[in-house]
Amino acid sequence: MAEVNLEKQKLLNRLMRLRGQIDGLRKAVDGDVKCAKIIQQATACRGALDGFIAELIEVHIREHMIDPDISLSDPKIRAAEDLVSIIKSYLL
Repeated sequence: MAEVNLEKQKLLNRLMRLRGQIDGLRKAVDGDVKCAKIIQQATACRGALDGFIAELIEVHIREHMIDPDISLSDPKIRAAEDLVSIIKSYLL
């Protein structure tokens, strides 16, 4: 159960950082910051959101698709790890 709370806290921390980035983006648009800087901030926000999504998918796979009683040498574990890697490489 502690592991679930740790994962939850990691996700909440990511969301707080993302919120800060979005607030910064809003202030940049409101403050008439140059377009190039706004685009840079917007892509950083997109990257942060992609990171959140990748983390959430990984948590879901580990908590709901992998039986914790399966041996680490089981091919299903390796397949799940491969899936997590593929998702991360796609999103990040």
